[in-house]
Amino acid sequence: MIRIPKPIYETIVEHARKEAPLECCGILAGKNGRVQKAFKLKNEEQSPDRYSISPQEQIKVFEEMEKDSLDMIAIYHSHTHTPAFPSETDVKLAFYPEVSSVIISLMEEIPVIKAFRIRKDRIEPEEIEVI
Repeated sequence: MIRIPKPIYETIVEHARKEAPLECCGILAGKNGRVQKAFKLKNEEQSPDRYSISPQEQIKVFEEMEKDSLDMIAIYHSHTHTPAFPSETDVKLAFYPEVSSVIISLMEEIPVIKAFRIRKDRIEPEEIEVI
């Protein structure tokens, strides 16, 4: 289970809305499944259906997480016109199977956020609790 404080939840939803119609992306960091910080990152693809994060930006985030003794809990991104479920591309590019993938769907008026563990052979839903 991922626990996301309401202000951080609202921050990532706002990030998704602001970047639309392009996908947004970022990293959620914290301890023991409880998110303490959201890193809003630039989608290098500048695409409505793909995202990538520059290696330099990832390194900066990893250094900051290490300095603050935080773990990477999830990588988040938005789906602007499709449901909150991993796409074929999401599955192919899931390089951190130990980390959750949080997807914010803007398909409906009220955003839908879901989390998954993406493994080579399966996609496992994960519970999100907004606290």
